[in-house]
Amino acid sequence: MKSLRWVMLLLVVMGLIASFWFSQGWLQLCAGLAIFLFGMQCLEEGLRQLAGSKLEQILGRSTSTPFKSLLFGVGGTLLLQSSTLVSLLTIAFISTGLIQLAGGIAILFGANLGATSGIWLLALAGQNLSLSPLALPLLVFGVLAGFFGPKSKAAGRIVLGIAFIFLGIDQIKDGFASFGDGLDMSGYQEGGLRGALLFTAIGLAITVVLQSSHATLMLTLAALAGGQLELGQSLAIAIGSNVGSSVTTAFVGSLGGNRNGQRLALAHVLFNITTGTLAFCLLGPLTWLVHALAEPLGLGENSLIQLAMFHTLFNAMGVALFWPLQGRLAQLLIRWLPERSEPQVLITELASEKVAEPERTRARYLNERALDSVEAASGAVVQELGHLGRLSLEVICHALYLPVDQLARAKGDDQLLQARPARGGFEAEHLYQFHIKGVYGDLLSFMGRMELPMDEAHQQFWVSCQLAALQLVDAVKDAKHLQKNLGHYLDAPPSAVRDAYVELRRHLLATLHEVRELARADLPEEAWQARLRWLDEQAGSFDARFRQRLFAEVRDGRLDGLQTSSLMNDLGYASRIFQSLRNVLMLGSEQALFRELRKFGEEQESLIRLS
Repeated sequence: MKSLRWVMLLLVVMGLIASFWFSQGWLQLCAGLAIFLFGMQCLEEGLRQLAGSKLEQILGRSTSTPFKSLLFGVGGTLLLQSSTLVSLLTIAFISTGLIQLAGGIAILFGANLGATSGIWLLALAGQNLSLSPLALPLLVFGVLAGFFGPKSKAAGRIVLGIAFIFLGIDQIKDGFASFGDGLDMSGYQEGGLRGALLFTAIGLAITVVLQSSHATLMLTLAALAGGQLELGQSLAIAIGSNVGSSVTTAFVGSLGGNRNGQRLALAHVLFNITTGTLAFCLLGPLTWLVHALAEPLGLGENSLIQLAMFHTLFNAMGVALFWPLQGRLAQLLIRWLPERSEPQVLITELASEKVAEPERTRARYLNERALDSVEAASGAVVQELGHLGRLSLEVICHALYLPVDQLARAKGDDQLLQARPARGGFEAEHLYQFHIKGVYGDLLSFMGRMELPMDEAHQQFWVSCQLAALQLVDAVKDAKHLQKNLGHYLDAPPSAVRDAYVELRRHLLATLHEVRELARADLPEEAWQARLRWLDEQAGSFDARFRQRLFAEVRDGRLDGLQTSSLMNDLGYASRIFQSLRNVLMLGSEQALFRELRKFGEEQESLIRLS
């Protein structure tokens, strides 16, 4: 499949090279489009870098009411000049809990309204106005700004983005002019429903390919101004571009593991398809209304303004239709896409099942779009640490040859603690390779790709998250080492050394239970710290008693030196497992890293009721 993609990409590149050789106008048009899209990327990156972590503060203030959320969507699209990007950012925000579903829906309404701003600017500028003279000094200032620190460089990136957008617009206009009659579709005589459907499909396809309804509408304006399109055809393309802008949102939302993100993506699709269908059905009346509004203003012959007016009218119509239904829509989305019931146990395959090697467990919550915001990325990391923590606890429990439901018990089942390991059971090394390593690697890779500037608090948070993940992995590695001797002696006949390993097993299970309970506990800071100190005392007390017991049994001749050395080493592993998890607790108390592990604890309570 990968080689097929490379072959297709090579064919496309070769086709473009050949087309550029035979048509100078086509080359000019494609170059203008590339410059325009590059300018949008520069503008997006500059705004993100300049805003940094302040974006979340702005977001919190701007989404407290539905109307503020609407204005945030309009303003964000005005700045970024991409309703698709605003929609994807909103999915990232809602997936990590920064905003609620109803607020996200209102932002999407605003993004669709804001998408009309770019076409108005281009229409008002007109076909005869050249933007290149404005772009040239902007290029100079944008480059100079890059030499005066990170903030200045981000501002310069914004200025460069605007300059490239201006240059791209002029280049596209020149490209259409060079085509002349070669791209003239104004004489296309397929009228009525079929013709409208055809041009709507063209608008949808171009938007899906370019990933930008702004770029599609800009091309449409240039073609309309150059006489290659009629007004009716351009109106149908505008409808198609609106529907096409939701395709990327739907694709990204469907890939994400978070239900709220999927609900918001579905809301965007429903809004755009409903609005586009309604505008298509009312194409005739809306066209008449546009003419009626344009005539008194002396714009009856200005097709560019009429296209912008039509685009604003049908988007405003969609917002007016959906605005009273926001609450109802949110309820329906929750009903259509209910929360997935989490499995009570994540790790189910046995190490002996190696006929078909299981696929590595991967990260659940690390959406690439979350990297567009420091706070969204931080929320995604917290969720993924919860996932890694849950997997780690399960692996440690399996390293003790115990079922996961024992973690939820204050005291383990004595019969299970005394039992021999089941044949063909879980092997800690295998579980580490296939359930811990992949998630840990994804987490580090995600954090390494964060390029946005962070304030001191976020930098400290990032370091705490890295340390917490490392401590979880260290705890699992120590459990791997412990499992070898534990399995060997638990499978042996009754003896003093076997009794000692049963006691070590009992202690470690109790420790895991207490750590998990403390992670879930919603206590005042002083009470929480007091309970942690008590846990420290219990661990230290057990270590001292266990050592005394070992040496007493050596003196009585019940243990030999080799058995004692194995027990002392494995006591060290058990102590390090506790210390690693304790360190994660300390980091979590400062950064709320165990928000997701609390969910895990609540799920495990159901196991007690079922058993």
